[in-house]
Amino acid sequence: MKTLVILESNRGTLHRLSKEAIVAAQNLGGEVYALAIGKDADIIASELENVQLKEILMVKNEFVESYNADGFTEIISQVIRDEAPENIMLGHTYQTRDFAPRLSAKLDIPFLPDIISTQNGKFVKQVLNAKLNASVIPLKEQKIISFQSAAYSDEDLVSGQSSFRELDIQFDSSVIRSKSEEPFQEAPGDVDLESADLLVSVGRGIEKEENIPIAFELAGLLGAEISASRPVVDSGWIDSFRQVGSSGNNVSPKLYFSLGVSGAIQHVVGMKGSKCILAINKDSEAPIFEIADYAVVGDVLEIVPNLIEALKKS
Repeated sequence: MKTLVILESNRGTLHRLSKEAIVAAQNLGGEVYALAIGKDADIIASELENVQLKEILMVKNEFVESYNADGFTEIISQVIRDEAPENIMLGHTYQTRDFAPRLSAKLDIPFLPDIISTQNGKFVKQVLNAKLNASVIPLKEQKIISFQSAAYSDEDLVSGQSSFRELDIQFDSSVIRSKSEEPFQEAPGDVDLESADLLVSVGRGIEKEENIPIAFELAGLLGAEISASRPVVDSGWIDSFRQVGSSGNNVSPKLYFSLGVSGAIQHVVGMKGSKCILAINKDSEAPIFEIADYAVVGDVLEIVPNLIEALKKS
């Protein structure tokens, strides 16, 4: 079995979800190849030189120095035809959502998006607002699969040696009919929660919109991004692109610092891959404490201002 993982550049470095897609491919078994495209191809390929891959393929072309859906679709199509992988795997990023459907339609290969695991040739994805899991069995041997953020951990990459091969792929400039902004924006406001190492997440325990600034102040001192649960977003206190959960972003930061988040299942499915969870909630029975590594029972509005003062003095 041969698997091709399409790599994505995140402002000049390898996107975390691309690493997670490699872990998924390694777990599936067989030969795993990776494909890097664009001006950053050398840089992101070099990040994988100590990862166990059959080969890292690199494509540089004047028409795809930065991402555009038409150019990427054309290049990947040619690579798939030449290399004939059974599986084409990617992280389920905004970029993947943009070009993967085009790739699927162009090659008549089924696209299985937002997969969370593989089991005995079946691919599992969440349905009904993440309340149920559904097994998907593709009707064709060749398929395109994108993996949900934190479905796998990049810490599980199998180490080894990789060889490099540069491909010379040419196509007519008339193929390019669209142009993406440079750099490709993961989310409005230049906020990429899926790649953030530190998140301060706001829940209903913040009580009212006037208290939101203390969360942003704490995040600023920690060098973290702000995220939120759905009730806070629905109340209009924080922008919707910061929402974490089944109807928002899926994240896996090194630290998930939750402020008054209750821990409803719809929220937990979006942050369960966090490496460390620190939760503050005055309800000692809050579900978030069931998955928290560190639990603080207390009032967010009393604890956070004191923490801010301590951080300013340190």
